[in-house]
Amino acid sequence: MPASALLDPGRINPPVKQPNPNYFARANPHPQCLTRQSALQFPLKNHLGHWNIRKNGSPLTVKAVLDSIRVEEIGSGMRNPSVSTSYRNPNLPKPNQTVLEAQARVCTGPTQTRPLNQEQAFKVLETILKSAKGELKDEEQVSKAQLGAFFAAMTIRANAFPESTQWSEGESCAMNHYWPQLVRALPPDIIFIADPEGTIMGAGTSIGPQFVGTVTSEMRLVGALREVLAGGHLGYEEVQGVLKDVLPLKLEDSHSVSESLLSAFLIGQRMNRETDRELKAYCLAFDDELGPPPTADVKSLTHYGEPYDGNTRFFRSTLFVAAVRSCYGESCLLHGVDWMPPKGGITEEQMLKFMGANTHLSPVQAKTLLEDGEVGFAYVSQRDAHPSLYSLVGLREHIKKRPPLATSEKIQQIVRARGREAIVAGFYHDGYEEPLLMLMRRRGVHSGLVVKGEEGALSMTTKSRSVTASKGLPVNYCSGFRSLNVVPANALDGVSRETVTMEVNARDHGFEPSDTPRTDRSVSRNLELGLAALRGEKGPAYDRIVLNAGMVDHLLGCDGAEDVSSALDRAREAIDSGKALNRLLNYIKISNKAR
Repeated sequence: MPASALLDPGRINPPVKQPNPNYFARANPHPQCLTRQSALQFPLKNHLGHWNIRKNGSPLTVKAVLDSIRVEEIGSGMRNPSVSTSYRNPNLPKPNQTVLEAQARVCTGPTQTRPLNQEQAFKVLETILKSAKGELKDEEQVSKAQLGAFFAAMTIRANAFPESTQWSEGESCAMNHYWPQLVRALPPDIIFIADPEGTIMGAGTSIGPQFVGTVTSEMRLVGALREVLAGGHLGYEEVQGVLKDVLPLKLEDSHSVSESLLSAFLIGQRMNRETDRELKAYCLAFDDELGPPPTADVKSLTHYGEPYDGNTRFFRSTLFVAAVRSCYGESCLLHGVDWMPPKGGITEEQMLKFMGANTHLSPVQAKTLLEDGEVGFAYVSQRDAHPSLYSLVGLREHIKKRPPLATSEKIQQIVRARGREAIVAGFYHDGYEEPLLMLMRRRGVHSGLVVKGEEGALSMTTKSRSVTASKGLPVNYCSGFRSLNVVPANALDGVSRETVTMEVNARDHGFEPSDTPRTDRSVSRNLELGLAALRGEKGPAYDRIVLNAGMVDHLLGCDGAEDVSSALDRAREAIDSGKALNRLLNYIKISNKAR
């Protein structure tokens, strides 16, 4: 059976670059009549000729949920579940694109900010003024969250950024022209964000200095925001207090915090570059939201911290790596979301949902799957583990740039283990590798590893490094630590650790250089590549799964992985024996029986 038939691409795989949402409708004009035979079919035999069967003897068929194999009408558009962008909640309002483009330039760090020229600044402020006057409708309106993020960025740049990234002449000219009109049209919370002390705009307004918030939950936030807008930093308790005051965000509640204030706070902290204290506060704030995490009776557990906003270009391998590592006792816990801005790329939850797995597992249910001898890995959505943080997904789209949570949410322990624990996280921007490792140490795990994979994800590549590679740390850069003594994870103080820093060269370990497979937001294409590899089909996807499983085993100091070659051979055996594929199929089946 050809690997390309795994997902029946003639019926459900649209072209990668230009997916056609009507393709589904033509292929199955009566989606309401889907039957077991029209469901997503997995091969009856693996590449070794072994039968994949249920205990009752019938072929293992994974019936994808209805919306994973048909088109759904949503408003005036069509939803194509094989494309990552379709997993965005259609009920979320979309941001104004003119202001969003400006936010991409100015809502960033002191060296990355690109000031607007006069034409751009006039266009943005004219758009904001029209929106404030009610002259723009629906998606053209500038949201409160956008206003908060944009004006917070302008204020922080004026107060704390170096001269090269402070206001340009064009921005100053535009603000002088529009502010007398804006101050009469904007609500008090936006005026406070734009000029908190009444010293920036020169209009002599007292609104900013006197503003204290409009509801009780805003009072601590306003006080903290004054410090942030001045370029300052906050203490651990202060950040946690603000987050617990305002989350979960309930937009329908009249007593909920202002979106503008919250977005200004989140983007402001990122622009000021969070301190270790602030990042720890974000990381640990909602650990106990649903009670203490359950403890799985496993000898080893690796927590995978992929960027929540997914991959938009290249093959994402972690789901398949988890299936491989679980075959030899290295249990893996994945966590993430269905869709997250700014990239809105392919995530593990999208792939699992597309295949028909249960993506609404509680931490306790995930614990059971980790302990299951036929599975050994699990996925938990932020929606089910930290609902307060998940309530910010819509707001984060309107902020545009990544807030501090984009770093801290990768370092989570949703389930604990009786044995060794490790955390692996991906990163892209230089300077965040040490904060991530700091958070891992704060978690008390035995081993921690950060990987600069492709797209900032965890996938190391077998592609040769280009001589024209961008500045900064190279792709395949890894840094981490591993404890030399095996003791309970919560008692690591004083235990010596070995540090590891290296750039992984796949060729040194016998891999031939190969270009990374493109997926271009196609969930089905990513699955096709991963499942073909788990069936033993050799190629770039297979090599990446083996490389990432074996190297992580080695760098974390896992048992049996002291030698890199042995670790890689063990990963290959898990695939070539058919065990890894069966683990993934078992996960889909057993997750749907979770109680």
